[in-house]
Amino acid sequence: MRPFGFFHLKGIGGQIAALVLASTVTLHLVVTTAFLISRPDRPDTPPDGAHQLTDAALLLGSADAGERPRLIADLARAFPKLGLETIAPGTATTVDESEGMHVHGMRRHLGQAYKVMQLGPEGGARRIGVQLPDGAVIAGRVDGGPRPWFWGAPWLITLMTAFISISVLGLWAARALAAPLSSFAKAAENFSLDGTAEPLPERGPEEIRSVARALNRMHERIARLMSDRTRMLAAISHDLRTPITRLRLRAEFIEDEGNRKRILIDLDQMRSMLESVLSLLRNDRKIEALTLVDIASTLQLIADQFGDMGHVVHYEGPLSATAVARPDDLHRGITNLVENAVRFGAEVTVRLDISGTKLVIDVEDDGPGISDARKQEMLEPFVRGDDARTMDDSTGFGLGLSIARAIALAHGGELSLHDRAPHGLIVRMQLPVWQQPRLAA
Repeated sequence: MRPFGFFHLKGIGGQIAALVLASTVTLHLVVTTAFLISRPDRPDTPPDGAHQLTDAALLLGSADAGERPRLIADLARAFPKLGLETIAPGTATTVDESEGMHVHGMRRHLGQAYKVMQLGPEGGARRIGVQLPDGAVIAGRVDGGPRPWFWGAPWLITLMTAFISISVLGLWAARALAAPLSSFAKAAENFSLDGTAEPLPERGPEEIRSVARALNRMHERIARLMSDRTRMLAAISHDLRTPITRLRLRAEFIEDEGNRKRILIDLDQMRSMLESVLSLLRNDRKIEALTLVDIASTLQLIADQFGDMGHVVHYEGPLSATAVARPDDLHRGITNLVENAVRFGAEVTVRLDISGTKLVIDVEDDGPGISDARKQEMLEPFVRGDDARTMDDSTGFGLGLSIARAIALAHGGELSLHDRAPHGLIVRMQLPVWQQPRLAA
């Protein structure tokens, strides 16, 4: 571990530490500047109107009645904005208001011997009257209202600056951490082996770049592994199909009719098993593109095809319903579901319903159904039905539902099994009308 590695500016910790340090320095600079500008400790701070009126009331209250006219004239010349004047007792019009800060402050400084009252405004300025101890009343104008006790205080500036600094720090940290994580989640959601997904951008703090680099390497390893598997399956397909074909040709020369039929059935089963397994495991290099498909026409076509083979298959739904899908994959998945349904039921219904942004395809049969305990298990590869729906060796290998489920997941949907009243099974495929491209089935 590098010494002081936490303060490395290329990492998240170093960037947060640098931002905290910069915020602290900025905070102190702002507080110092505000203090030097306002300088609340300066003795020459000019008093406001309330202070001037308070001082005038104290001076006039302690002076003789004969000296007051001269003092009032001197105070008027010294403080022209105060508008100091003498009014007759009982002629002042008081305003019934809640006690303002001017009145409250003056009462606190003048004491019980003086009576402070709020007078009616004059020329837009607030007027305050003060009754002296001997009953005389003076009045003066106080421009505006006093600033709140907290406004302009250094501690408030400090608090506001700290709040702004912490907010900026929090927003930056949230963006620096959430944006890469969101890109990771999006990359995982759109994970694909067809080469269309772009690699994660390796930018940002050092920790984020390391994670993006590791995920890109993991994607490359998985793609290489799947490519090797594809080549291996292609080799298996070639190596097995050839001897199966030779065995089938040789079986035609067997004179015993019973043995010849049993051998041919076994060979057909091996060929069908090979094709089913390759269909499940194949990762096509030419992945079918998503396109706008008329789902209703596809389902009607599948129902007609099985009807031509002598099965009773009905389609119920709208005459036209379009969605973005892979046409061949979707056709193969629904065909697998209908094949399973006609094996165990005398009548099959393919139903289409569009609910909001979801497209629901139900394949119903009137067969024996599947127990609740095995519904989830039946979606796994090579799992056959319970005793009520057991397949014989010549009909299937437990791959139809798993292939259809893989196709539904590739379209961003899901496949589920439900009971049908009074008996039977409903295989429900739910697909989004618009979806993000995913790995092909």
